[in-house]
Amino acid sequence: SMQIMTYLDGVVKVEETELKPRVGFLYPVLTHNISVFINATRERDSGQYMCTVNVVDDITSPGKNVGVINLTVLVPPATPTCRLRGSPTVGANVTMSCTSEKGKPLPTYQWQRMPPNLEVFFPPAQGKV
Repeated sequence: SMQIMTYLDGVVKVEETELKPRVGFLYPVLTHNISVFINATRERDSGQYMCTVNVVDDITSPGKNVGVINLTVLVPPATPTCRLRGSPTVGANVTMSCTSEKGKPLPTYQWQRMPPNLEVFFPPAQGKV
């Protein structure tokens, strides 16, 4: 585990982690609401966060003064990269691949065949034009 912040003897200390410029107490600690904010969340901020509350010289049974929150930072899927492999001719095999580098939770994928384009064919014409 990694210490993020402490409030001890009236002093708030934010530890040297990558969260330091983005984290803080939401309210003055003396209000007893010790909510914490994280600004500009990143995927790697996901994890388990533990809040421990102690009173000096208090002998409390271990685990009674601990709160735990699981944070999962969601990531929208990246635009897929698509490729066609093989020769698109009658009787041949083709592979259509599509990959999306990012996405949390894992994205679901769906392939659809769109209605065909109606191509207009002009019959051969005679004359100079």
